[in-house]
Amino acid sequence: MLNAHKLNLILMTIEQTLQTEIEESKRWLDLETIQSTYKRDLQKRIELINSVLENMKNPNIHICPPY
Repeated sequence: MLNAHKLNLILMTIEQTLQTEIEESKRWLDLETIQSTYKRDLQKRIELINSVLENMKNPNIHICPPY
């Protein structure tokens, strides 16, 4: 069973990874000059990751089952 400290470290790592994914997606989005499926996918990806990050802050929402 994970203790609270280990769980917090895991969540911090996940949050950092998601933040990095957002930054990289934004970088590619800025480079994309024409409206395309790829550009729309990047925009949706950023929205989805932001949504996950917001849900991670809510203790009433369980992203994965508690152990």
